[in-house]
Amino acid sequence: MEESSKLALPDAFLDFLNVNGLDPSIYTASDSTPRYIRLKPGCEAYLEEVEAEMKCKIEKVDWLPGFYSLPPDIQIASSKAYQEGKIYGIDAASGAAVLALDISAGDHVLDLCAAPGAKLCMISDLLGDSGSVTGVDVASHRLAACRTMLQKYALGDRCRLFVGDGTTFSLLPVGFHSESKSCESALEEKGDAFREWTSRRPYKERKKATKARKTVASQLVLGSQHPELIFYGRHSGVVGLTRSELYQSGCDSEVSSQGYDKVLVDAECTHDGSIKHIQKFEHWGWTTLRRRVLDAERTDSLTTLQLKLLSNGFRLLKVGGSLVYSTCSLTIAQNEDVVQKFLKENASAELQEINAAKTWPCKSGQIPNTLRFDPLTSQTSGLFVAKFLKLAI
Repeated sequence: MEESSKLALPDAFLDFLNVNGLDPSIYTASDSTPRYIRLKPGCEAYLEEVEAEMKCKIEKVDWLPGFYSLPPDIQIASSKAYQEGKIYGIDAASGAAVLALDISAGDHVLDLCAAPGAKLCMISDLLGDSGSVTGVDVASHRLAACRTMLQKYALGDRCRLFVGDGTTFSLLPVGFHSESKSCESALEEKGDAFREWTSRRPYKERKKATKARKTVASQLVLGSQHPELIFYGRHSGVVGLTRSELYQSGCDSEVSSQGYDKVLVDAECTHDGSIKHIQKFEHWGWTTLRRRVLDAERTDSLTTLQLKLLSNGFRLLKVGGSLVYSTCSLTIAQNEDVVQKFLKENASAELQEINAAKTWPCKSGQIPNTLRFDPLTSQTSGLFVAKFLKLAI
């Protein structure tokens, strides 16, 4: 870690930081930033055991329930607690973005950029045995990792995962058939309905799924293909539905009353707020950083994508619902500028104060009610957070 503390940033990156009003010491003095874990609910009794295995003191994060900090050099992936699903590896700033949603029992939640899954798991834990969570991501291999996480932590019962474009995803939450009829009776009525999900599907079903994936790949450019359902839990609302019922999109009036209660848009970005990510460029090569982070054309394409993701997530939100937009970039262009453009285009959107943030170690963004986390201020990775309320107009 000594080398990274003396990381020599290239002039082009220093200019980039100056334009965005960022302190370069964020990136050169980050060795003191702790590593964070989230304890799975119900595993509090194992905390001393986790400490003994890690051979370090685990400090409770007072401002974020269920989170603990560890020394930055501690590795958790090989630990028994992690492998047995007792702890999650997730930065405290990311946990704050989820907490900002203010999830209540029975909520239907959409995670529009769900992979690799740490925030989705936190949403599922907060929901418990109620509501539903829908995870969407454009990268099939990353969403498959998300599915693995749900299975590892036994959290998939009320979840469904779709490989799809978050800028065009249009499926609303589905009702729970178990409330009106049993899954078995629903299946008797509809022979082609979705049965309980299993990773060990019959050969004919696997062949059909492979064909569907090839069709998705060939038609993705046309934007006419339904998102691919790669996982669903028994109480996710999918079991008992036919394919046509599952993929039925709602009109604007239906979205207003039957859309999602909460939406999380943790958008794709340049990741410049992830300090460990930036430090990797010393090994990858600073030319790579210039292409991935500093290139103006790439930034322009990303801000266009971010605005589309934010707009579509908000479209799927019911009136009175809340959306949280976050990025792990610290740039103005990917945060405040996107928020301002979005507000100009959406009269029904109102920036909300995040009540829980009154005790958070973060600072205000350049727009009131927006928040910024960074290693110097927050002792976390960098993150921008904004919360919107959908008004009836």
